[in-house]
Amino acid sequence: MRVPFIAGNWKMFKTGQEAVTFAEEFKEKYKGTDIKTAICAPYVYLSLLKNLFSGTNIKVGAQNAFYEDEGAYTGEVSVKMLEDVGVDYCVIGHSERRQYFGETNESVNKKLKRLLAGAITPILCVGENLEQREKEEQYLVVRDQLVGAFAKIEAEDAQRIVIAYEPVWAIGTGKTATPQQAEDMCEFIRNAIEALYGEQVADEIVIQYGGSVKPANATEIMNMPNIDGALVGGASLNASDFMEIIDF
Repeated sequence: MRVPFIAGNWKMFKTGQEAVTFAEEFKEKYKGTDIKTAICAPYVYLSLLKNLFSGTNIKVGAQNAFYEDEGAYTGEVSVKMLEDVGVDYCVIGHSERRQYFGETNESVNKKLKRLLAGAITPILCVGENLEQREKEEQYLVVRDQLVGAFAKIEAEDAQRIVIAYEPVWAIGTGKTATPQQAEDMCEFIRNAIEALYGEQVADEIVIQYGGSVKPANATEIMNMPNIDGALVGGASLNASDFMEIIDF
């Protein structure tokens, strides 16, 4: 049975003091729950958050990682380094990484393979932009991203990956895919995983929706049969809003 998983993606927001204030407020609001919960924060705050959330079920995630363990790669952070900090999750292939930093299906695949060689759970992002949606190419785009990302990954590793469907046109725009649009794509993703790995892996893999998820729409989105969680952007910056989403 799939356990719901809600992760916050802070992107490039918050100072150290703001991170501390959030963590202290969130810990006060956070109650015992079966919902898996994580905050994916900038690299510089990962150790801080691991310490602040120690003794709770709140996990910590990174927003990216490099596929080499060490070397002359100025500005990069390796999976080994994240493991040393105790990171639980890592977002890979976010649309902003693809758009601004040249992330490709090939580099996403390399990063997934390196994460799967260790203990950190990858959160793989897939999704179409507005032009692709308007041309009705969204299913072709997402299938291509999935096939590229999962290339030469065995079934036992594949089921460890969390998939986050993020329609790019609904990120930071205030627009949101309707719950049915989100469900249709998440069902398509599950069927695509079944075609690659079989029914058991497809039934077990966790699929999140990410795209302007907020307290007002969380319940309807989370009640869809193929949506197992959310990758939350802006609403995860506020402890009260994020807790409301977890309490969907």
